[in-house]
Amino acid sequence: MNSIILICFIAGYTLIALESKIKVNKAAIALFTGVLVWTIYIVFKSDADQVVSQLVEHIGSISQILFFLIGAMTIVQLIDSYNGFDVITSKIKTSHKKKLLVIIGIITFLLSSLLDNLTTTIVMVTLTRKLLHDKKDRLLFIGMIVIAANAGGAWTPIGDVTTTMLWIGGQITTVHIMRGIFLPSLISMLIPLTIISLMVKGHFERSVDVNRVSNVQGIEKNIVFFTGISALMFVPVFKSLTHLPPFMGMLIGLSVLWILTEILNKDRNYEDKITVTNALRKIDIPSILFFLGILMAVSALESIDLLSGLAEKLNESVGNLKTIAMSFGIFSAIIDNVPLVAAAMGMYDLTTFPPDHYFWELIAYCAGTGGSILIIGSAAGVAAMGIEKLDFIWYMKHITLIALLGYLSGAFLYILLL
Repeated sequence: MNSIILICFIAGYTLIALESKIKVNKAAIALFTGVLVWTIYIVFKSDADQVVSQLVEHIGSISQILFFLIGAMTIVQLIDSYNGFDVITSKIKTSHKKKLLVIIGIITFLLSSLLDNLTTTIVMVTLTRKLLHDKKDRLLFIGMIVIAANAGGAWTPIGDVTTTMLWIGGQITTVHIMRGIFLPSLISMLIPLTIISLMVKGHFERSVDVNRVSNVQGIEKNIVFFTGISALMFVPVFKSLTHLPPFMGMLIGLSVLWILTEILNKDRNYEDKITVTNALRKIDIPSILFFLGILMAVSALESIDLLSGLAEKLNESVGNLKTIAMSFGIFSAIIDNVPLVAAAMGMYDLTTFPPDHYFWELIAYCAGTGGSILIIGSAAGVAAMGIEKLDFIWYMKHITLIALLGYLSGAFLYILLL
């Protein structure tokens, strides 16, 4: 059974990677793969109730991510509908591509440490689409955004879901993780930034959006922009205060913005209204379904103990903790980093490795930044893939080696600083 499920999983991932060749939407393939592996699992498993119970448990976790993504995408779309990103783009005066890349990279790195890498990617990809009309350049920028978002999210407890898991589990503390892997995370961003900056040349003309809304007043634009960004930044604060999952904070932020825009639209004609209802119609639902399919497929591997078994084999065959941690980062480019980190937390207890042990910090770094190696290796990458229709093969050809170099450089720096 395990072999059949693994073969189906690999076949599904391969077809997703070849989307541009086979001309079948990756969301359809991901959904088919996700349902297929669970169907195989329940057919071969004697205890069907146990399989259903596992599926329901995983769907609960997956739905948190999907609701978070829907909320974030809706807020960003609403800001965009009010031309709110003009507040930022109007401040970016440079027309030089290299300078713009540096600005985008640094902003993404810092912002993802305050928000999280997924939300930051959605915001920055949308912003980049506002600035650049040349798709070849824009794809390089978005590849850099994925790397910078994952690097920035790794060094704070709220920046990446795996770092948050380790923080909540007691494996790391706030000050130590920020102090310990800030420099490695920064290096993992700066090296790709330097390389990609050599690949972009000349100047750019700002892209023109022919669908821009003309009846938005300046005060409305500012209100929606700052309220929307505040709602996004409030998510980690809400989680810290209430201990509720992050999607709850995202949904309450969306509801506040929804109420606000309803008030702003009360005196407008129906055809001139710019509301959350309109924004919901514009968000990329196929990307949401793609995310659902991928996470369902990965959860099946977790349920049959394939991932935990892989972790145990690594422990037996490799032994070296630094090598194991770096291997986790490589694997997180292929398989979702959440179950990998969960497996590591289950394999090694706090008695063996106490809080703030270097192994936990290295796991946080590797799991957070290793996902940049492939576009499907992180939530940030999947979001960028959906928004920009970024091709798996293109990313592998142009970004993978650069991201790998940054990842390895940061990991080796951390080891040297021990």
